[in-house]
Amino acid sequence: MSAPLAAKSATSTAALGFPEASAEPARVRLSAPAAGESGSGDALKRLEAAVRDLKALSIRPILQQAVAALRKDDVKAGTELALKALGVDERSGFGWYLLAIARERAGDFAGSLRCYESALALIPDHADVANDLGRLAYRMGMKDTAEKLFAHFLRSRPDSFEAANNLACVIRDQGRFGEAVEILKPAILARPAEAMLWNTLGTVVGEEGDTEASRTFFDEALRQNPAFAKARYNRGNARLMLGDVEGAFEDCEAAMTQTTAPDEMLMMRLARSTIRMALGQVGEGWDDYEARLDPRFADVTGFLCDRPRWTPESDLAGRTLLMFGEQGLGDEAMFANLIPDVIEALGPDGRLILAVETRLVSLFQRSFPTALVGPHGTWKVNGRTLRGAPFLDDMSRVDLWTPMASLLRRFRRSPEAFPAAVGYLTPESGRVSHWRGVLDAAGPGPKVGLLWKSLVSNGARHRFFSPFEQWGPVLATPGVTFVNLQYGDCAAELEQARGELGLTILQPPGIDLKQDLDDVAALACALDLVVGPANATSSIAAACGAPAWFLSTPAAWPRLGTDRLPWYPQARAFSPPGFGQWAQPIGEMAKALAETFPATG
Repeated sequence: MSAPLAAKSATSTAALGFPEASAEPARVRLSAPAAGESGSGDALKRLEAAVRDLKALSIRPILQQAVAALRKDDVKAGTELALKALGVDERSGFGWYLLAIARERAGDFAGSLRCYESALALIPDHADVANDLGRLAYRMGMKDTAEKLFAHFLRSRPDSFEAANNLACVIRDQGRFGEAVEILKPAILARPAEAMLWNTLGTVVGEEGDTEASRTFFDEALRQNPAFAKARYNRGNARLMLGDVEGAFEDCEAAMTQTTAPDEMLMMRLARSTIRMALGQVGEGWDDYEARLDPRFADVTGFLCDRPRWTPESDLAGRTLLMFGEQGLGDEAMFANLIPDVIEALGPDGRLILAVETRLVSLFQRSFPTALVGPHGTWKVNGRTLRGAPFLDDMSRVDLWTPMASLLRRFRRSPEAFPAAVGYLTPESGRVSHWRGVLDAAGPGPKVGLLWKSLVSNGARHRFFSPFEQWGPVLATPGVTFVNLQYGDCAAELEQARGELGLTILQPPGIDLKQDLDDVAALACALDLVVGPANATSSIAAACGAPAWFLSTPAAWPRLGTDRLPWYPQARAFSPPGFGQWAQPIGEMAKALAETFPATG
């Protein structure tokens, strides 16, 4: 798609009510989505029985043939037969339902959604329609709508464990963990041998933060059904979070032999990518990471470019390469580690075009002056996330394009492939001097930037960040002035530091820590040290060469099987022995801080 057309798409989607969207970072997820598939076996049986009872004899044989085709997963025949039935009777609710099932299986989620809605309006008493429509809404991120439809399904089939499971899943995903458990309890008491329910319960308590308990429930699901691939995959994720990387890999590999569903296989391949990287199998991990781009993922980001896509075998010399930033802000900063190598591979006759997050444009343009840098645009269209480079007015000059992380398959296939040079992003020198002056005026002693959370709170992301109160030993380091780098609303934590520790964390004046990322980079480089978890700010600081200490999770994949962060040679990583066990690494960080900046007088 050419750049003018990409820009036109953005305008038209806004006119249709589709908002700009953020591309959700690819990440490993616990797997307990809404149960079943479009037109599950049981649902098709019930549909077949309902079709037999139809009085409209002219349409009944066609619908029966459509059901038979979908039972064989013949989507093409199912679609054609459903359309044929609707050609005879356009008000056939069963015809619309069968067409919805076929379109969903074909990946046409927007078309399927409209068909389900038509079917539900015509056959409102057929509860399976509400369940399938709810699953599709869930898959497309329409959680409120999905919850209403699943609740309707559960009211219609109060004894259905699938109904309870689906409602619990969508409520869990909205962070209402206790409510999800209460929905699952009676279903488990009624069906204690149903592995699906134990698996979903495991995901609920796991997302709430109790990884040990989640593993217990996944074990029970596997005891009830050893061939349950999702439960084995989930147990692998739990083992990874608990620091058992080899066990996680074993479970993930086994789960991949137990499923034939393409979407499940993709999900597991994506999980295996991060496990492989945590094991040091970096090249193989990046190969698996390509699963994030498969269009069979409902939340995949598609890229608006009709030029040839780069592959690891592509010759870059003398070419013009369009590179799209992807995932989150921190990922764009981290993945940029490879850009100097790409520029070298393009050579003096080549040209790099970078489409990055708007707030990173000036920082990236200064860092890579031979490149053309502009903001990417991201839109939601018919339930799909699309990303383009609307600043380009002529896409024909692009020879190749690629999402940024895909290039890691060629340039960073091992920890040894990472350069030893410190810093690859360049802050504005005048602003670094400015901030040094501001910090010097704040008094003597070292100035340490502090972060403790991420504002991206999708699902249970909070599990990956230690509570602020646990930072007490670090904050108690004598002689150190802590400077707030935490973006977003953190007034409560700053007041907590004053009230409980008698400590004032310096608030840097005249800067928006969320929006002014170029200035944040300069501030970070003016500090003596930046400490915190891996988020956008700490990643930008480390990419600019600032001294940085990361509070990591067990077996965090960006360490690439090492005890350090190869992306940032100057950085240190402090990791807990198990998931959520933050006291030990924070204590180690406090000790290292006191040794690095010994108090005087």
